[in-house]
Amino acid sequence: MKPEEFMAFLHILENLKCNTRHSWTHTGRHESVAEHTCRLACMALLLEGEFPELDMARVIKMCLIHDWGEAVTGDIPSFLKTETDEEAELGAIHALTAKLPSARPALEALYAEMEARETPEARFYKALDRLEAVIQHNEAPLDTWLDLERELNLSYGVEDCAPFPFLAGLRELSNRETREKLSRG
Repeated sequence: MKPEEFMAFLHILENLKCNTRHSWTHTGRHESVAEHTCRLACMALLLEGEFPELDMARVIKMCLIHDWGEAVTGDIPSFLKTETDEEAELGAIHALTAKLPSARPALEALYAEMEARETPEARFYKALDRLEAVIQHNEAPLDTWLDLERELNLSYGVEDCAPFPFLAGLRELSNRETREKLSRG
């Protein structure tokens, strides 16, 4: 990898700090894509001891790169994302990885694994990604929620977390927090 290629790539990734997500923080500001990514990777790191059968370094890599396409496309909430949006994000990922020819094969293979969700690591990363979004919603002021999120926050990622008992427990804890938040209205 040439230093110029690396620096140019970093300048593109800086958009992840600037591009906001649909989610809000507890202080009432939009969360950035980079903030979501950071906490997601931290979750994987902290859960390494709970899942010794997983290659958690691989999961952390998935967490770190999963939203790189949003450096180009911006964030579109999952409940609004169309097939066209998904294709645009995938195209952005391919365009980005093309900028790093020496790293491209490994990155493209990791993205393919993530998309296929056939490995335990890919399924675990996806469960964490959805769980983190639910947790963030619970931390955000209720007046930042859309009406559809009142139900979505109780169901989003439940199936993804189910194969991992520890995550299923966290997901149920998140549901209790959601119900409490809604009851305080």
